[in-house]
Amino acid sequence: MQTLPLTDQEIAAWLRLAMAPGLGPAALRRLLAAFGLPEAVLSQTFAALAGVAGDAAARAALAPPAADFQAHLDAVRAWHELPGNALVTLGDPAYPPLLLTMPDPPPLLYAKGRIDLLHARSVAVVGSRSATPQGVEDATRFARAFADAGLTVVSGLASGVDAAAHRGALQGRGSTVAVIGTGADIVYPAAHHTLAHQIADGGAILSEWPLGTPARSAHFPQRNRLIAGMVSGVLVVEAAMRSGSLITARLANEMGRDVFAIPGSIHAPLARGCHRMIKQGAKLVETPEDVLEELGLSAQASGAVASSGSNIIALKPHASKEQRDDGARLPPEAERLLDALGHSPTTLEILAERTDMHDTLLQSMLLRLELAGELCALPGGRYVRATHSG
Repeated sequence: MQTLPLTDQEIAAWLRLAMAPGLGPAALRRLLAAFGLPEAVLSQTFAALAGVAGDAAARAALAPPAADFQAHLDAVRAWHELPGNALVTLGDPAYPPLLLTMPDPPPLLYAKGRIDLLHARSVAVVGSRSATPQGVEDATRFARAFADAGLTVVSGLASGVDAAAHRGALQGRGSTVAVIGTGADIVYPAAHHTLAHQIADGGAILSEWPLGTPARSAHFPQRNRLIAGMVSGVLVVEAAMRSGSLITARLANEMGRDVFAIPGSIHAPLARGCHRMIKQGAKLVETPEDVLEELGLSAQASGAVASSGSNIIALKPHASKEQRDDGARLPPEAERLLDALGHSPTTLEILAERTDMHDTLLQSMLLRLELAGELCALPGGRYVRATHSG
């Protein structure tokens, strides 16, 4: 999957709204749903914006950009042009679909590496920065088994369990995504410079923070929110009673994701957080297969088979987006149109420009996608992708 091409004007508009002080993701999402693309939002009157998102959001959206905005915009454009780098906007089909189920998804994501992994089925493996040797071994083993079963392993590039999870996934047949709490042009901790390059080459690095943003303690709970939002489940390997991993697990539980924890000795400080989670309803797991079965993976030799040690893991087959209940496949033109249609309301003119389709074909494909339940027609001649559960 590729991201939508962005003009310099579109980048500037997205960046201006994403960086506007006082304009939160939830308010911005309401404005985009009402008016379409950021350029349209910025062209509205104060009254129109306030009617949708309130006076404070309207003031924030229409406030002049900061004095250093142009320099930052130039840096983003230069970064975006480098191979492997991508800006993924809230209206882009490449945007991680599970994040769209959150009330306040980040409007702009900075990604390095394989953008297709943002749509892959994934599980988070998180835990203590001061992991024990056993914790590092468990994180590596579980992550590799998940990757061998076809899952993408998501973690936070921190020391300890996170780093072990990334390395384990890179050893497997799948891959890994590092969600970081700094700008996408910064590696933290610096000791993970080589690991970050390996992840960017074979996996992906994802950040919602502007380029140049240094590591700050306040950013990591928000980073954890992003990890929890984009996965099917979260496995906590080791965690003290006061641990960022417990924040990730709590957020995942609130979002309806599965939460798993590996138990340990009652005398081990880094087992206490996991034991507390288990008492609160997290699933106790002893092997990677425990997690895989909960996530809909079976040990039967059918579907996409991958080996993990001496065990055979099979992914239950899921219908692709091209496969419909009646077995029919959409024509290539319809798939091309669907790829061009973001998750924000989009006008007919914009779709025509993105797809280069003539009016008759475009209208025909829009109707076909609507009948197939893939898009919804909105008032004002706008269209938006349908949200599928499951």
